[in-house]
Amino acid sequence: MKIADTLRRAGRSLKQAKARTLLTSLAIAVGAFTIMMSLAAGEGTRNYSNNLIQSNVDPQALFIVQDDSLFESGGTASTGLREYDADVSEQGGRSLKLMNQEAIDGLAARDDLTDVTPTYQLSVRSIEFSQSDTRYSAEVAAYNPDVISEVAAGKLPEKGTSIAADEIVLPEGFATTLGVSPEELIGNEVRLTIVQPSSTLGEAEAREVIATEGVEGLARRAQGETRTITTSVVAVTKQSSTSFTATTAASVSAETAKEIAEFTTEGTDSYQKYLGVTAKAAEGYDPAKVKAELESEGFSAQTAEDLQSLIFTIVNVLQYIVAGFGILALLASLFGIINTQYISVLERTSQIGLMKALGMRGRDVSRLFRYEAAWIGFLGGVIGIGLAALATALLNPFINKTLELGEGNYLLAFVPWHALVLLACLILIAIAAGYFPSRKAAKLDPIEALRTE
Repeated sequence: MKIADTLRRAGRSLKQAKARTLLTSLAIAVGAFTIMMSLAAGEGTRNYSNNLIQSNVDPQALFIVQDDSLFESGGTASTGLREYDADVSEQGGRSLKLMNQEAIDGLAARDDLTDVTPTYQLSVRSIEFSQSDTRYSAEVAAYNPDVISEVAAGKLPEKGTSIAADEIVLPEGFATTLGVSPEELIGNEVRLTIVQPSSTLGEAEAREVIATEGVEGLARRAQGETRTITTSVVAVTKQSSTSFTATTAASVSAETAKEIAEFTTEGTDSYQKYLGVTAKAAEGYDPAKVKAELESEGFSAQTAEDLQSLIFTIVNVLQYIVAGFGILALLASLFGIINTQYISVLERTSQIGLMKALGMRGRDVSRLFRYEAAWIGFLGGVIGIGLAALATALLNPFINKTLELGEGNYLLAFVPWHALVLLACLILIAIAAGYFPSRKAAKLDPIEALRTE
């Protein structure tokens, strides 16, 4: 009996028990739908994460630190009393090894690194705007030239180029607080007030200050010197759909950031001490090899690929968990196929006897029932995958709008070849589930089968 004829006959047999076939197929469809949705979610999330990293991290970029615990758990837990070390900072109950200027100068002198920039932690007392007499407190950070944000007003330099020393970039939230439009902020003056820590002078130092600067100079030293940095707004940014965090900080150039950091820490143990530096592997150098070289010299580093691997690992684990529920549903449906096929064999015992009496071989009978199981797997797969494709199309706009992912970014990605592979697997699994019932049908004695009512 030809395969095509067997397939058609298997299809006709299933039509005679439509309700049972449909219910068994729906059981498979549940597992197929769950697995397909987990695949779509995993693929979509990986695509979005990849866009996120490409938008925020240069492929050649490295983040280099002196303390590798920063990459593990945020630092080493403080044990209380310990020997003093000027290069160790206590932050949030953790001891963090800082990088000093000597180490940074050494990194900057390397041939395999370029654009070595410390991660400045800026302290600004107040920020003032020409549109308001009110003084505000706000976070200020160094401008990252490797990330191009979405602009609400003004214009940013090209990727890789920093803003000028007298320029500042503000987030759109500042305009909302000030009650003005982003366009009204462009070109206006912004004044940053920074304060140098007060210093305790010895008797000899105090006399020298009085002699050179007078009593006013001594008072200034005791209170801490104040400096105002004047900048001009060059752009107002809005939150990008491919940004790691919400933009809540004003951004100044690396030059201005260095001025603020050094002025506000001069005379303290934090002067020219940093958590780490950002850098780029020089042209022609592989970031992974540069990282290995740095680690052999006692530094720790992360590349863009490391960050991508971390995100993908999290996505994969979540995908496996969801897919596991789909596999459990499929296992349950396999017993449904076995049960359906056994019932079919019992109901059609006399038909099987007649087919054998008319010359149909046992292996052809076995193939007929296996093909019936394959049809059930195919129907269940088509229903489940079709529902997954429909759900993806309907849910993507809603998810995009709710999470504000931005145009062209989706967390569910239906991949046709995933669907084809899954459908093929479901058919094979269904055939395997129909093995024992088909074997029973093939071994039936035709005489005994014809006697069955």
